[in-house]
Amino acid sequence: MAIQLRAKGLPSNLLGRTLGRVSFTSIPLIERNNIFRAVRRGESHEHLGGYLATLFEDEVKDDSYPNVSGYGSLDFLKDGYVVSIEQDTGFTRVLYRHDSRFNIIFATDDCNSNCLMCSQPPKQVDESGIVDDHLKHIELIQDIPEYFGISGGEPTLLGDGLIKILERLKTRFPDTPLLMLSNGRMYSYEDFVIKVAAVNNPKFITAVPLYASTAIEHDYVVQAKGAFDQTIQGLYNAALHGLRIEIRVVLHKQTIHGLMDLMDYIYRNLPFVEHVALMGLENMGYVKKNWELLWIDPIEYADTLEKAVKFLWYRKMNVSIYNLPLCVVPQSIWSFARQSISDYKNLYLPECEYCKVKEHCSGLFQSGEHKHSVGIKPVK
Repeated sequence: MAIQLRAKGLPSNLLGRTLGRVSFTSIPLIERNNIFRAVRRGESHEHLGGYLATLFEDEVKDDSYPNVSGYGSLDFLKDGYVVSIEQDTGFTRVLYRHDSRFNIIFATDDCNSNCLMCSQPPKQVDESGIVDDHLKHIELIQDIPEYFGISGGEPTLLGDGLIKILERLKTRFPDTPLLMLSNGRMYSYEDFVIKVAAVNNPKFITAVPLYASTAIEHDYVVQAKGAFDQTIQGLYNAALHGLRIEIRVVLHKQTIHGLMDLMDYIYRNLPFVEHVALMGLENMGYVKKNWELLWIDPIEYADTLEKAVKFLWYRKMNVSIYNLPLCVVPQSIWSFARQSISDYKNLYLPECEYCKVKEHCSGLFQSGEHKHSVGIKPVK
């Protein structure tokens, strides 16, 4: 069953894009300035002043205080969730869930690459005030996250804004592992790397994609000339200044043929990376329009995947398999497969119901429900 993280209501008297924390119960007036008061159908509408906004399941006509109504159901919210609401549309998005391991800051829609298989294609949108929103997002979290992430777009394009976010996360959650997804190209500027390293967060790691051992092939996949050279320089700068690095490789028709050469390149030239993740394809964003260019059934590259994993493991490099169900992975490398798909994207097909290893399996992306490997079947 899909986890709902967004909904739309009818806004009234909102003052711009608003971030707040959800409460289903009344709280003292002095503590309401950062709170969205959630009111279910049939509950009293009295004493609702002072909140950022009041959220109603039913449609409500009342302009005396900020509110968003007509959601139909507020079941997608819980006490303590952090959400944002757009002023004009009433579009409501859950930003943080205390009951999930998969919480991130979506740093920006902007990106300096344009990857063939990007699941979140870059957009040119007005992001004025976005860093302040991210800082408020962090402040609104009441508990200590088990894990936390930063994604995009390309987070490093926030420049000094990213440094502020990293500093605040370290101050608030010094013991929480922090993973940032980045193409690593801005790390080719050593002065920027020095600023990131100065945050001095030992729990922080940057996951950088590398798709080939040659510039011409990598640059084709990311659709940006010079990207390979920038990324490699960035990786060396990161290592020089003590930043922790993970390498990610998305497996598809344009990367499989050179996978073993890439494994050799990583082993010989990037021995400082802490982890290499070999990742299945998500059928979102550009993948939909580039399907024929990218899709290769995982059962067709199973032997190559097995060789790649063993190549790195035998050389004492940490390696994992992400986003691939166990039934399409050779059993000899099942121990490297991780349950890596975010809970709000995760799906198991009806044929998975009686699988003996389901509890250890990543399942599929929801976007793969109708387009997936022919090898999906229960393991008995």
